[in-house]
Amino acid sequence: MSPITVPEGNLITPSLIETRGNASASLPTGHSVSPDHNLTPQTMCPAFGSLRVLTRIDGVQTAMVTDTGCLYGLTFVTHFYASRKSIAAPAFGTRELVAGNVAEAAIAACTEASRMPGTKLVAAISLCVAETAGLTEEMLPPQINGVDVILVRVPAYAIHSHPEAKDVAINAILKRYAPPRTELTADGVEKPLTYDGGNQDEEEMRRKVIMLGEVFPADPISVDAVLKRLGSGLIATLPSRNLDDYKLARRVGAIAAVHPFYGGSVATLRAAGVPIISGAPVGPEATYNWIKAIGAALKLDPALTEHVAAEEREKCQAVISQVPLKGRILVCGYEGNELLYARLLVEAGAEVPYISTSIQKSLYTAADEAWLRARGTREIVYQKTLEQDIRALDAYKPDLVLGTTPLSAEAKARGIPAMYYTNMLSVRPMFLSAGLAGTIQLIRDALERAPRYAWMREFFEGPMPAEPPPSTVNTMD
Repeated sequence: MSPITVPEGNLITPSLIETRGNASASLPTGHSVSPDHNLTPQTMCPAFGSLRVLTRIDGVQTAMVTDTGCLYGLTFVTHFYASRKSIAAPAFGTRELVAGNVAEAAIAACTEASRMPGTKLVAAISLCVAETAGLTEEMLPPQINGVDVILVRVPAYAIHSHPEAKDVAINAILKRYAPPRTELTADGVEKPLTYDGGNQDEEEMRRKVIMLGEVFPADPISVDAVLKRLGSGLIATLPSRNLDDYKLARRVGAIAAVHPFYGGSVATLRAAGVPIISGAPVGPEATYNWIKAIGAALKLDPALTEHVAAEEREKCQAVISQVPLKGRILVCGYEGNELLYARLLVEAGAEVPYISTSIQKSLYTAADEAWLRARGTREIVYQKTLEQDIRALDAYKPDLVLGTTPLSAEAKARGIPAMYYTNMLSVRPMFLSAGLAGTIQLIRDALERAPRYAWMREFFEGPMPAEPPPSTVNTMD
């Protein structure tokens, strides 16, 4: 099939779309676009990530500054995900935008939110239209009716995934409640103001850890148990339902950033002088290194740290020896933790040639990416599209797909076992030996169902051709 081309300006017209599948169509020259490009969105508005975090915090009331269409869609999906709070919003449309009343409308919505019972913090969520109009933090008062106000800026043209929008929301809170305290050195250089060790309560706090990452509720319990063996402990996990937990972030001994997309929050905490531990305790090697890093950051007993780290590594290896994995797996989610799950699967014996995620490549993905590539991963795609994932089905012929809903549906139609990544993996524990055991068993059971999937495909569609023709996929990169 000859490629379809787009006229100048990349304008895809109805007549052009109708030529899909018509190899003889005469088309003007221009930028090529493959005939399977359906112009479908790859994900919901990323602002959902901020709403998901903020509406779950007790005492936080949101005021969404956006047009009526975005307000309807985001309010619906937020309530669908169990938010029981009202979302304040201005009556904001073309008329208000043209009149230049964006700031006034935002302040009115924040004032309404501040009057709601139990409100301690108003988060003004500024989306595309408001950002284009120029709503800045200076336009909003720091307090209304004695309630703090923060601006959370999540225009979809700048924030490309809902995990990264979670970071924007958390970072906005941290900037208000965990700001850097600095002092000037003798040569005029600004540096973080550190604790001088003069208060016993603060000294105790300096041995505690806050985990930064939206994780399954069982994971913090397992992590806390291991940290307590070191003489430390997990005092909170962010995002948290408790607003006071965010205020502790500057006081603890270390922040364990277990997911790689909290770059803004990590930068704010670094500026506040808090040590940051990256990576996560997934699989034997990463678990050992993570516990050792905790011990070093908190200046804990080296011998005890080595003992606990080695013991937990041995527990992970014991789990793998009992239920090893064998098969080729594609990991294609949009939660931002896909590289961590891929590491876990590789250490358990699986082959993971292809990984895709919705988040951007960054300094915080570099270590996991290097580790995976050294162990056989051939492609790691950031800010991925569905078309790229479908192309990977043709290229790698996996035994199991852990993917988005449409990718899983496509894999099942081909007789390949597949699971929806978000609902089947991101809602399960994954850290330390406890999380490893449950995840590996789930994956092994899925791999063993391959004959059933092949039988169902053959039942509905007949025998599989010897070699199906590859799909032409346009990535539009």
